[in-house]
Amino acid sequence: MQDETAMKQVPLTEMRPESTPERQVPRALDATEKAAIVVRLLLNEGADLPLEELPEDLQMRLTQQMGQMGLVDRVTLASVILEFADALDSVGLAFPHGLAEALTALDGQISAQTADRLRREAGVRQAGDPWTRLRTRPVKDLKAMAESESIEVAAVLLSKLETGKAAELLGTLPGPLARRITYAISQTGAVTPAAVDRIGLSLASQLDLKPPLAFEHDAGERVGEILNQSPAATRDDMLIGLDETDADFAQVVRRAIFTFVHIPSRIPARDVPKVVRAVEQAQLVTALAGAAQDHQTEAAATYLLDNMPNRLANSLRDEIRDKGRIDPRDAEIAMTAVTATIRQLQKVGEIELSVSEDEGLTPE
Repeated sequence: MQDETAMKQVPLTEMRPESTPERQVPRALDATEKAAIVVRLLLNEGADLPLEELPEDLQMRLTQQMGQMGLVDRVTLASVILEFADALDSVGLAFPHGLAEALTALDGQISAQTADRLRREAGVRQAGDPWTRLRTRPVKDLKAMAESESIEVAAVLLSKLETGKAAELLGTLPGPLARRITYAISQTGAVTPAAVDRIGLSLASQLDLKPPLAFEHDAGERVGEILNQSPAATRDDMLIGLDETDADFAQVVRRAIFTFVHIPSRIPARDVPKVVRAVEQAQLVTALAGAAQDHQTEAAATYLLDNMPNRLANSLRDEIRDKGRIDPRDAEIAMTAVTATIRQLQKVGEIELSVSEDEGLTPE
């Protein structure tokens, strides 16, 4: 009993074996093991780590190492975290790894021509998920890919797009081709992620092969924009000349033209209040008064007045009567200002211009 009492009075620290101090020394770990510990701790704390951005071989090494770690004592954990924190504190500036990441970091800061030249000279493809790049491409580019690739590849492409864009793309394809691609989607159940990735890389590489273009819009749209701001006589003369030189190109230009005459067929009635609020009232009065004097534009003036708030419409009608006869040149300048405002509202997404097949017009 005395021995037991004496043992109870001995502190627990004195009962530890002599080897205890050795266990306070952290385990010797290599860089991969330390990385596995840091990642595991951060994941336990709920951190969202973009590990998918690491090279595939590093992802594999990290995953394999985590499967081999087993238990890690507190002393070793504390040592690794302290070393990791010290390393972070000592970092002054971090640069991208390799040319691909450098080009990504400088995207929008250097010219597209310079970036394209560096990428082609070094044989570097644009970094990132290829499908992310493909989803941002306009439908006309995706349509060209779907028509030039095999049916199976086109089916994968359609499957990887957002539903709305996929539906839009499908609607632009010829009927027989669209039906074959739609059926091929039912055969994609066994396609592996690796195959989808290879298809994405192959399609995205076509984008890298295209030289950067100097102009954002095609020639027809650019000429149409210029003629939108030109006097009617100049516009008509240019279109007659284009009809004689290249009738197909003239038709493309006509589709890009939007003038005061096109307002009733292109602007939904619900958007008229937005238009009249955005136009300076003096210009609007001059445009409406001048348009009412010409049978070609009279319908557009009536359409605007009929679809704006009644109080504003009545006020404008009074001002139009007070204006009297408008000089045709002043009327044309005011109407051009109105259509320019409409175009600006369309570009910022405030309104949408509908399609009028009868006039051969399409929105931008």
